[in-house]
Amino acid sequence: MIRLIPSTVGLALVIAAIVLLPGVATALHQPFWISIGTRILIVGIAVISLDLVVGHAGLPSFGHAAFFGAGGFTAGILSVQAAADPSSALLQLIGSEAAVSWPLAAAVAGLFGLLFGALALRTRGVNFLMITLAFAQMLYFVFVSLPTYGGDEGVRLRQTQHLFGRDISDPLVFYYVVAAMLIGTILGMRMLMVSRFGRVLASCRQNERRTRFLGYRTDLYLLLAFALSAAGGGLAGALMANHLRYVSPQMMSWFQSGEFLIMNVLGGLASSYGGLLGAAAFIVLHETFLSFTEYWEVVLGIGLLVFVFANPGGLARLLADRR
Repeated sequence: MIRLIPSTVGLALVIAAIVLLPGVATALHQPFWISIGTRILIVGIAVISLDLVVGHAGLPSFGHAAFFGAGGFTAGILSVQAAADPSSALLQLIGSEAAVSWPLAAAVAGLFGLLFGALALRTRGVNFLMITLAFAQMLYFVFVSLPTYGGDEGVRLRQTQHLFGRDISDPLVFYYVVAAMLIGTILGMRMLMVSRFGRVLASCRQNERRTRFLGYRTDLYLLLAFALSAAGGGLAGALMANHLRYVSPQMMSWFQSGEFLIMNVLGGLASSYGGLLGAAAFIVLHETFLSFTEYWEVVLGIGLLVFVFANPGGLARLLADRR
């Protein structure tokens, strides 16, 4: 109970910051922070879903960007098809109604997760990491070679998205929609981790062989965790596609997967909201250093190394310790 108190207080502070950000940005006459905040929240969903595999299950996945891109392209392709055939009521519903296209994007990414996970989970450690990277690169080159959807250039969304019939193209409205989904993701992750499923994942992370000897089908638990993580990444990809109104194969690149892993470690592994803190810190630092020097990667990399070595638990643990 003592350990839950700082975690709950930290979560309350995070939610308060999310809710107050647009008002503060407007009061300071800097509305561009609403767009940056939306990007942080979307990436936070992707990183939190990755933490289900990396932090809670102990599997170092390097292919999460594949699911992020799969969700984005699902939303993009649906938009293109709906614009190409405006006479089809079904395509118009699927392509323009977010309540349909976003769950569909998550489902497509989850199916990719089931397929990739069924093969990758035959290995562990570095081999698992390299296989997830290989699968992600395979999917990346598949979408690069699709000229119908822009190839390497990507594709722009042509349909205005609606949520339950209401226009969400306004940046402030879309921000709060994404914020609600992020908060739901965090609360869902907290509930999942105190359930039997979460306890089995934690046991697998500590000693998978012992968990298997206790009678649990660890392979099924880990496969389900991998699929759920992929679905979360796909949902984030669909949200990012709507935010930018553009998708490209770069969303699936190994560089994007590496950024997700860095954010996860920076925010803190096995934390319900650490992924959001890591995404916020990484994106804000990136925007800050980029405005000062073209060698921002070197400065940011050195700073992240120093912080991670000084605070192995990440920002979430640092916040809890301060409390």
